[in-house]
Amino acid sequence: MRTHTCDVVVVGAGPGGSMAAKFCAKGGLDTIMIEKKAEVGAPLRCAEGVSKKWLEEVGIEPDPAWICADMVGAVIRSPSGHEFKLDESHAGSEVGYVLERHLFDKALARDAAAAGARIMMRTACTGVIMEGGRPAGIRARSMGEEIEIRAKAVVAADGFESQVGRWAGIDTKLGMSDIDSCLQYRMVNADVDPEYCEFNIGVKIAPGGYLWIFPKGNGVANVGIGVMAKFCKDAEPKKYLDKFIAEDPRFKDSQAVEVAAGMVSTCPGLDCAVGDNIILVGDAARIIDPITGGGICHACRTGMYAGLVLTECAKKGDFSKQALMPYEKMWRDRMEDKLYRNWMAKERLAELDDDTIDELVKLISGSDIKEVNVYNLLKVVKERFPKVVEGFDDLI
Repeated sequence: MRTHTCDVVVVGAGPGGSMAAKFCAKGGLDTIMIEKKAEVGAPLRCAEGVSKKWLEEVGIEPDPAWICADMVGAVIRSPSGHEFKLDESHAGSEVGYVLERHLFDKALARDAAAAGARIMMRTACTGVIMEGGRPAGIRARSMGEEIEIRAKAVVAADGFESQVGRWAGIDTKLGMSDIDSCLQYRMVNADVDPEYCEFNIGVKIAPGGYLWIFPKGNGVANVGIGVMAKFCKDAEPKKYLDKFIAEDPRFKDSQAVEVAAGMVSTCPGLDCAVGDNIILVGDAARIIDPITGGGICHACRTGMYAGLVLTECAKKGDFSKQALMPYEKMWRDRMEDKLYRNWMAKERLAELDDDTIDELVKLISGSDIKEVNVYNLLKVVKERFPKVVEGFDDLI
């Protein structure tokens, strides 16, 4: 069996993996990043919407090559059709770009390669090499050949279905209320507002989740739905999405030219995303916004943090769990309170009936909110519907 050796092996070439590989390589570490698919960023498994403010934080320069549309604002629509429309001057970080995600992912992989990382395509991790109770690399199938990649540390960036962390002994199980089943069509000939993203909420629309419309210009839009997994027995996402499209006159001449489906975690992150010689980033670490299901920015941040911490560990020659704990502090200091607050809000919102949701949307549409984000919306909800935020009101 052919064996490769390196300092760090990164499993997965999504945003988290590419950012980790980039910062490891920039730190002087011999880095290999593997990707099981034949193309970085494809097939699409994402609604492609991101906010703008975090890009500078992780050193990503906005590029028209992968920005499909620059949004003016967003619309939140209740089950009875009540709307809350906001423009960018009030939308804060909740409004941003609609991406060409496959081009965005390729750009990040290109940055990793430019920093010195080696990329191996069509290379699927099949197991973790454990020695002395800790990872010593991975086993993989590369272009049909069984190989080993020996490494001092492993970065698990293998997404929602992450097996690498589990193989290394990290508990990544999820409850049914912390999983959304998602389906999205790329629609053509859609008569939608090209400047506003749209979020439709309510039990009769998307139980425990929401239905989105992200315009991409020229009559093209991503139209998708996420339904909480515990409701999926009686609420098949496709049934709800097809019904919405069939009843909305904006799509009377539309057809789907692409279908994407998958699962998204909606919990506030793992109890611990590191072990001896291993770090989990992005979706693999369950670090994703529990309300929106958005994970690109979280993946990029955690990938960067992983690369920075691994660089410091290499200087000391220590990749133990204790040595990797600064990664835990980094992501928790930056994101944990918000993720936990949004997780609690998601749990409460899933319990509300459509009449209450209508009242909530009417309430926030009539409120004077200077910057609209989840935090400020919950502040308004707290005043009128305190039971919705009971148990996490100290975070608001």
